[in-house]
Amino acid sequence: MKPRATVASDAGRTDGPDPAGGGGRAGDAARSRSRAVRPSALRREDGAAGEQPARGGITRRLRLRRDRTLILMTLPAMALLLVFNYIPLLGNVVAFQDYDVYDLGITGSPFVGFDNFTRIFQDYRFWEVLLNTLVIFLTQLILFFPIPIAIALLLNTIMSARVRAWVQAIVYLPHFFSWVLVVTVFQQMFGGAGLVAQWLREHGHEGFDLMTNPGFFKFLVTSQAVWKDAGWGVIVFLAALAAVNTDLYEAAAVDGAGRWRRMWHVTLPALRPVIALLLVLRVGSALNLDFEQILLQRDQVGAGASEILDTYIWWTGIKTGDFGYAAAAGVFKGLFSVAMVLGANKVAHMMGEQGVYSKK
Repeated sequence: MKPRATVASDAGRTDGPDPAGGGGRAGDAARSRSRAVRPSALRREDGAAGEQPARGGITRRLRLRRDRTLILMTLPAMALLLVFNYIPLLGNVVAFQDYDVYDLGITGSPFVGFDNFTRIFQDYRFWEVLLNTLVIFLTQLILFFPIPIAIALLLNTIMSARVRAWVQAIVYLPHFFSWVLVVTVFQQMFGGAGLVAQWLREHGHEGFDLMTNPGFFKFLVTSQAVWKDAGWGVIVFLAALAAVNTDLYEAAAVDGAGRWRRMWHVTLPALRPVIALLLVLRVGSALNLDFEQILLQRDQVGAGASEILDTYIWWTGIKTGDFGYAAAAGVFKGLFSVAMVLGANKVAHMMGEQGVYSKK
Protein backbone atom coordinates (compact mmCIF):
# COMPACT_ATOMS: atom_id res chain seq x y z
CA MET A 1 0.00 0.00 0.00
CA LYS A 2 1.37 3.36 -0.99
CA PRO A 3 1.78 5.99 1.83
CA ARG A 4 -0.41 9.03 1.76
CA ALA A 5 1.11 12.32 0.67
CA THR A 6 2.02 14.57 3.56
CA VAL A 7 0.03 17.81 3.65
CA ALA A 8 1.91 20.96 4.69
CA SER A 9 0.70 22.27 8.04
CA ASP A 10 1.28 25.90 7.10
CA ALA A 11 -1.43 26.65 4.58
CA GLY A 12 -0.17 30.16 3.99
CA ARG A 13 3.38 29.10 3.09
CA THR A 14 4.17 28.72 -0.59
CA ASP A 15 7.24 28.27 -2.70
CA GLY A 16 5.72 30.08 -5.60
CA PRO A 17 5.45 33.76 -6.22
CA ASP A 18 3.95 35.76 -3.36
CA PRO A 19 0.55 37.27 -4.30
CA ALA A 20 1.35 40.43 -2.34
CA GLY A 21 4.10 41.30 -4.73
CA GLY A 22 7.16 39.17 -4.01
CA GLY A 23 8.21 35.62 -3.93
CA GLY A 24 10.13 33.73 -1.26
CA ARG A 25 12.49 35.88 0.80
CA ALA A 26 11.38 39.08 -0.93
CA GLY A 27 7.81 38.48 0.20
CA ASP A 28 8.92 37.83 3.77
CA ALA A 29 10.91 41.07 3.79
CA ALA A 30 7.91 42.99 2.49
CA ARG A 31 5.68 41.55 5.19
CA SER A 32 8.29 42.43 7.87
CA ARG A 33 8.40 46.02 6.66
CA SER A 34 4.63 46.23 6.70
CA ARG A 35 4.53 44.96 10.28
CA ALA A 36 7.25 47.46 11.32
CA VAL A 37 5.39 50.36 9.79
CA ARG A 38 2.04 49.41 11.25
CA PRO A 39 2.58 50.83 14.85
CA SER A 40 3.66 54.21 13.52
CA ALA A 41 0.59 54.29 11.29
CA LEU A 42 -1.54 53.55 14.32
CA ARG A 43 0.14 56.38 16.21
CA ARG A 44 -0.59 58.75 13.36
CA GLU A 45 -4.21 57.67 13.42
CA ASP A 46 -4.36 58.21 17.19
CA GLY A 47 -2.77 61.63 16.75
CA ALA A 48 -5.33 62.56 14.17
CA ALA A 49 -8.05 61.61 16.63
CA GLY A 50 -6.50 63.88 19.31
CA GLU A 51 -5.50 61.08 21.70
CA GLN A 52 -1.70 61.14 21.65
CA PRO A 53 -0.29 58.60 24.10
CA ALA A 54 1.77 60.17 26.88
CA ARG A 55 4.72 58.56 28.56
CA GLY A 56 3.84 55.16 29.94
CA GLY A 57 1.59 54.27 27.01
CA ILE A 58 -1.56 56.12 28.15
CA THR A 59 -3.10 59.36 27.02
CA ARG A 60 -2.94 62.61 28.95
CA ARG A 61 -6.67 62.45 29.61
CA LEU A 62 -6.28 59.07 31.27
CA ARG A 63 -3.32 60.32 33.29
CA LEU A 64 -5.32 63.29 34.54
CA ARG A 65 -8.21 61.01 35.45
CA ARG A 66 -5.84 58.64 37.24
CA ASP A 67 -3.98 61.36 39.17
CA ARG A 68 -6.90 63.72 39.85
CA THR A 69 -6.75 63.01 43.61
CA LEU A 70 -3.06 63.90 43.81
CA ILE A 71 -3.62 67.02 41.71
CA LEU A 72 -6.42 68.17 44.01
CA MET A 73 -4.16 67.61 47.02
CA THR A 74 -1.45 69.84 45.53
CA LEU A 75 -3.80 72.70 44.57
CA PRO A 76 -3.72 74.40 48.05
CA ALA A 77 0.10 74.32 48.12
CA MET A 78 0.24 75.68 44.58
CA ALA A 79 -2.19 78.45 45.51
CA LEU A 80 -0.09 79.45 48.53
CA LEU A 81 3.05 79.41 46.40
CA LEU A 82 1.37 81.60 43.80
CA VAL A 83 -0.04 84.11 46.28
CA PHE A 84 2.98 84.50 48.56
CA ASN A 85 5.91 83.86 46.18
CA TYR A 86 5.05 84.67 42.59
CA ILE A 87 2.46 87.44 42.71
CA PRO A 88 4.70 89.59 44.99
CA LEU A 89 7.36 89.43 42.25
CA LEU A 90 5.29 92.01 40.39
CA GLY A 91 6.28 94.48 43.10
CA ASN A 92 9.85 94.48 41.78
CA VAL A 93 8.71 97.26 39.45
CA VAL A 94 9.41 99.56 42.43
CA ALA A 95 13.14 99.06 41.75
CA PHE A 96 12.70 101.04 38.51
CA GLN A 97 10.62 103.85 40.05
CA ASP A 98 11.03 106.85 42.30
CA TYR A 99 8.54 105.16 44.56
CA ASP A 100 6.29 107.19 46.82
CA VAL A 101 4.41 104.87 49.13
CA TYR A 102 2.22 107.58 50.69
CA ASP A 103 0.82 109.67 47.82
CA LEU A 104 1.52 108.20 44.38
CA GLY A 105 1.83 104.45 44.91
CA ILE A 106 3.02 101.98 42.28
CA THR A 107 0.74 103.23 39.52
CA GLY A 108 1.56 106.92 40.03
CA SER A 109 5.27 106.85 40.87
CA PRO A 110 7.50 107.98 37.97
CA PHE A 111 9.86 105.55 36.29
CA VAL A 112 13.55 106.32 36.64
CA GLY A 113 15.00 103.34 34.76
CA PHE A 114 18.20 101.95 36.27
CA ASP A 115 18.94 104.97 38.46
CA ASN A 116 18.40 102.99 41.67
CA PHE A 117 20.84 100.29 40.51
CA THR A 118 23.37 102.99 39.61
CA ARG A 119 23.10 104.37 43.13
CA ILE A 120 23.74 100.90 44.54
CA PHE A 121 26.82 100.25 42.44
CA GLN A 122 28.24 103.70 43.25
CA ASP A 123 27.70 103.24 47.00
CA TYR A 124 31.02 102.05 48.48
CA ARG A 125 29.23 101.09 51.68
CA PHE A 126 27.11 98.61 49.74
CA TRP A 127 30.22 96.76 48.53
CA GLU A 128 31.67 96.70 52.04
CA VAL A 129 28.45 95.15 53.35
CA LEU A 130 28.40 92.65 50.49
CA LEU A 131 31.97 91.59 51.29
CA ASN A 132 31.16 91.26 55.01
CA THR A 133 28.12 89.11 54.14
CA LEU A 134 30.24 86.78 52.03
CA VAL A 135 32.89 86.50 54.76
CA ILE A 136 30.28 85.47 57.32
CA PHE A 137 28.79 83.01 54.82
CA LEU A 138 32.16 81.40 54.09
CA THR A 139 32.85 81.09 57.82
CA GLN A 140 29.55 79.31 58.34
CA LEU A 141 30.10 77.14 55.26
CA ILE A 142 33.50 75.93 56.46
CA LEU A 143 32.71 75.56 60.17
CA PHE A 144 28.99 74.76 60.19
CA PHE A 145 28.27 72.66 57.08
CA PRO A 146 30.44 69.61 58.01
CA ILE A 147 29.09 69.35 61.57
CA PRO A 148 25.67 67.77 60.73
CA ILE A 149 27.49 65.23 58.56
CA ALA A 150 29.85 64.33 61.43
CA ILE A 151 26.99 64.04 63.94
CA ALA A 152 25.01 61.83 61.54
CA LEU A 153 28.02 59.55 61.08
CA LEU A 154 28.49 59.29 64.84
CA LEU A 155 24.81 58.55 65.44
CA ASN A 156 24.86 55.93 62.72
CA THR A 157 27.56 54.00 64.60
CA ILE A 158 25.49 53.81 67.81
CA MET A 159 23.99 50.33 68.02
CA SER A 160 21.31 51.11 70.61
CA ALA A 161 18.24 52.60 68.94
CA ARG A 162 17.08 54.15 72.22
CA VAL A 163 20.36 55.97 72.83
CA ARG A 164 20.42 57.15 69.22
CA ALA A 165 16.88 58.52 69.52
CA TRP A 166 17.69 60.38 72.75
CA VAL A 167 20.83 61.96 71.34
CA GLN A 168 19.03 62.98 68.16
CA ALA A 169 16.18 64.55 70.13
CA ILE A 170 18.59 66.54 72.32
CA VAL A 171 20.55 67.81 69.34
CA TYR A 172 17.37 68.62 67.39
CA LEU A 173 15.57 70.47 70.22
CA PRO A 174 17.28 73.91 69.83
CA HIS A 175 15.88 74.19 66.30
CA PHE A 176 12.53 75.14 67.84
CA PHE A 177 14.03 78.01 69.86
CA SER A 178 13.63 81.54 68.56
CA TRP A 179 16.69 83.67 67.84
CA VAL A 180 15.76 85.90 70.79
CA LEU A 181 16.12 82.93 73.13
CA VAL A 182 19.33 81.73 71.46
CA VAL A 183 20.99 85.14 71.74
CA THR A 184 19.82 85.43 75.35
CA VAL A 185 21.34 82.04 76.24
CA PHE A 186 24.67 83.00 74.67
CA GLN A 187 24.56 86.35 76.47
CA GLN A 188 24.07 84.62 79.81
CA MET A 189 26.91 82.21 79.07
CA PHE A 190 29.57 84.27 77.24
CA GLY A 191 28.67 87.87 78.02
CA GLY A 192 30.66 90.18 80.29
CA ALA A 193 28.47 89.17 83.24
CA GLY A 194 27.93 85.63 82.00
CA LEU A 195 28.63 82.38 83.79
CA VAL A 196 31.97 81.72 82.10
CA ALA A 197 33.33 85.23 82.82
CA GLN A 198 32.20 85.06 86.46
CA TRP A 199 33.76 81.62 86.93
CA LEU A 200 37.07 82.90 85.56
CA ARG A 201 37.03 85.93 87.88
CA GLU A 202 36.29 83.74 90.88
CA HIS A 203 39.38 81.68 90.09
CA GLY A 204 41.71 84.66 89.69
CA HIS A 205 41.56 85.06 85.90
CA GLU A 206 40.46 87.99 83.80
CA GLY A 207 36.97 87.77 82.41
CA PHE A 208 35.96 88.39 78.82
CA ASP A 209 32.92 89.46 76.83
CA LEU A 210 32.55 87.62 73.53
CA MET A 211 29.18 89.23 72.80
CA THR A 212 30.73 92.67 72.22
CA ASN A 213 33.93 91.62 70.45
CA PRO A 214 33.76 92.77 66.78
CA GLY A 215 36.61 90.51 65.67
CA PHE A 216 34.91 87.43 67.08
CA PHE A 217 31.46 88.23 65.71
CA LYS A 218 31.53 85.95 62.64
CA PHE A 219 32.57 83.01 64.83
CA LEU A 220 29.91 83.94 67.39
CA VAL A 221 27.05 83.85 64.89
CA THR A 222 28.44 80.62 63.43
CA SER A 223 28.47 78.94 66.84
CA GLN A 224 24.91 80.12 67.44
CA ALA A 225 23.83 78.66 64.09
CA VAL A 226 25.55 75.37 64.90
CA TRP A 227 23.83 75.06 68.27
CA LYS A 228 20.44 75.94 66.83
CA ASP A 229 20.29 74.22 63.44
CA ALA A 230 22.84 71.39 63.42
CA GLY A 231 20.20 68.91 64.56
CA TRP A 232 17.95 69.89 61.68
CA GLY A 233 20.61 68.97 59.14
CA VAL A 234 21.30 65.65 60.86
CA ILE A 235 17.83 64.39 59.89
CA VAL A 236 18.56 64.63 56.17
CA PHE A 237 21.86 62.77 56.42
CA LEU A 238 20.44 60.07 58.69
CA ALA A 239 17.70 59.46 56.12
CA ALA A 240 20.36 59.07 53.43
CA LEU A 241 22.33 56.66 55.63
CA ALA A 242 19.24 54.56 56.26
CA ALA A 243 19.01 53.89 52.51
CA VAL A 244 22.52 52.43 52.29
CA ASN A 245 22.51 48.71 51.53
CA THR A 246 23.84 46.80 54.55
CA ASP A 247 25.28 44.14 52.24
CA LEU A 248 27.94 46.65 51.24
CA TYR A 249 29.12 46.91 54.85
CA GLU A 250 29.15 43.12 55.20
CA ALA A 251 31.10 42.69 51.98
CA ALA A 252 33.63 45.32 53.06
CA ALA A 253 34.01 43.64 56.46
CA VAL A 254 34.60 40.27 54.76
CA ASP A 255 37.31 41.89 52.64
CA GLY A 256 39.03 43.03 55.83
CA ALA A 257 37.97 46.69 55.89
CA GLY A 258 37.85 48.27 59.33
CA ARG A 259 35.31 50.75 60.64
CA TRP A 260 37.11 53.78 59.24
CA ARG A 261 37.65 52.24 55.82
CA ARG A 262 34.00 51.18 55.66
CA MET A 263 32.96 54.74 56.47
CA TRP A 264 35.35 56.15 53.85
CA HIS A 265 34.52 53.72 51.03
CA VAL A 266 30.85 52.91 51.72
CA THR A 267 29.18 55.55 53.89
CA LEU A 268 30.65 58.75 52.45
CA PRO A 269 30.09 57.73 48.79
CA ALA A 270 26.44 57.07 49.68
CA LEU A 271 26.19 60.58 51.14
CA ARG A 272 27.87 62.34 48.21
CA PRO A 273 24.65 63.09 46.24
CA VAL A 274 22.93 64.54 49.32
CA ILE A 275 26.01 66.53 50.29
CA ALA A 276 26.32 67.95 46.77
CA LEU A 277 22.63 68.93 46.68
CA LEU A 278 22.67 70.64 50.08
CA LEU A 279 25.97 72.35 49.27
CA VAL A 280 24.53 73.81 46.05
CA LEU A 281 21.46 75.07 47.91
CA ARG A 282 23.66 76.47 50.66
CA VAL A 283 25.78 78.37 48.16
CA GLY A 284 22.63 79.72 46.55
CA SER A 285 21.61 81.27 49.87
CA ALA A 286 24.99 82.93 50.41
CA LEU A 287 23.40 86.39 50.81
CA ASN A 288 20.42 85.10 52.77
CA LEU A 289 21.76 85.01 56.32
CA ASP A 290 19.49 85.11 59.35
CA PHE A 291 18.21 88.68 59.51
CA GLU A 292 16.78 88.43 63.02
CA GLN A 293 19.95 86.91 64.46
CA ILE A 294 22.17 89.69 63.10
CA LEU A 295 19.75 92.50 63.91
CA LEU A 296 19.51 91.47 67.56
CA GLN A 297 23.31 91.78 67.98
CA ARG A 298 23.98 94.66 65.58
CA ASP A 299 24.19 97.38 68.21
CA GLN A 300 26.46 95.38 70.54
CA VAL A 301 29.38 95.01 68.11
CA GLY A 302 28.68 97.89 65.74
CA ALA A 303 27.53 98.03 62.14
CA GLY A 304 31.09 97.71 60.81
CA ALA A 305 31.41 94.08 61.91
CA SER A 306 27.81 92.90 61.91
CA GLU A 307 26.20 94.60 58.93
CA ILE A 308 24.94 92.16 56.28
CA LEU A 309 23.01 92.84 53.11
CA ASP A 310 19.58 92.29 54.66
CA THR A 311 20.17 94.61 57.61
CA TYR A 312 21.73 97.21 55.29
CA ILE A 313 18.67 97.13 53.02
CA TRP A 314 16.41 97.45 56.03
CA TRP A 315 18.39 100.35 57.53
CA THR A 316 19.13 102.45 54.43
CA GLY A 317 16.09 101.53 52.37
CA ILE A 318 13.01 100.63 54.34
CA LYS A 319 13.68 102.52 57.57
CA THR A 320 14.46 105.78 55.73
CA GLY A 321 11.61 105.35 53.26
CA ASP A 322 13.83 104.85 50.18
CA PHE A 323 11.90 101.86 48.90
CA GLY A 324 13.25 102.10 45.36
CA TYR A 325 16.81 101.67 46.64
CA ALA A 326 15.77 98.74 48.84
CA ALA A 327 13.91 97.05 45.97
CA ALA A 328 16.89 97.45 43.64
CA ALA A 329 19.16 95.88 46.25
CA GLY A 330 16.68 93.02 46.63
CA VAL A 331 16.64 92.41 42.87
CA PHE A 332 20.45 92.36 42.85
CA LYS A 333 20.42 89.88 45.71
CA GLY A 334 18.03 87.58 43.85
CA LEU A 335 20.03 87.66 40.61
CA PHE A 336 23.27 87.05 42.52
CA SER A 337 21.73 84.04 44.29
CA VAL A 338 20.51 82.55 41.00
CA ALA A 339 23.98 82.96 39.49
CA MET A 340 25.52 81.25 42.54
CA VAL A 341 23.11 78.30 42.28
CA LEU A 342 23.78 77.83 38.57
CA GLY A 343 27.54 78.07 39.10
CA ALA A 344 27.57 75.63 42.02
CA ASN A 345 25.32 73.24 40.11
CA LYS A 346 27.72 73.38 37.15
CA VAL A 347 30.60 72.47 39.47
CA ALA A 348 28.52 69.58 40.84
CA HIS A 349 27.98 68.29 37.30
CA MET A 350 31.72 68.51 36.61
CA MET A 351 32.33 66.38 39.71
CA GLY A 352 29.86 63.75 38.51
CA GLU A 353 26.98 64.64 40.84
CA GLN A 354 23.40 65.50 39.92
CA GLY A 355 23.06 68.69 41.96
CA VAL A 356 19.73 70.51 41.89
CA TYR A 357 18.79 69.20 38.45
CA SER A 358 20.29 66.47 36.30
CA LYS A 359 22.46 67.27 33.31
CA LYS A 360 20.79 66.35 30.01
